[in-house]
Amino acid sequence: MEYGDSVQKVLLRKIRKAEQDLMQLKLDYCRFVFGLTHRARVISDGATYLVLSVDVESMATTDDGAFTRPSVAGVPSDKPNQTEPVPLGTNWVLEQQNKG
Repeated sequence: MEYGDSVQKVLLRKIRKAEQDLMQLKLDYCRFVFGLTHRARVISDGATYLVLSVDVESMATTDDGAFTRPSVAGVPSDKPNQTEPVPLGTNWVLEQQNKG
């Protein structure tokens, strides 16, 4: 194996690891900043949905260095066994749970 091939394989492995780490960090950001977890309840266009997926690639950096809210997809909370998630985009707010 040539030296160049070996270096390429090492660099590709490191790039993939860094991409996985970045994705996990963005998911952590979504959880702690936006309150998004798997099956979180969000409201979009007056309906409540259970979040099934979060598109961290949709997050953009704002002028102040933060990230915009991600696009999400979910199923209506009254039909949680629906097979096809509905794309909600970024037009959602986290449902406020009553504490007490």
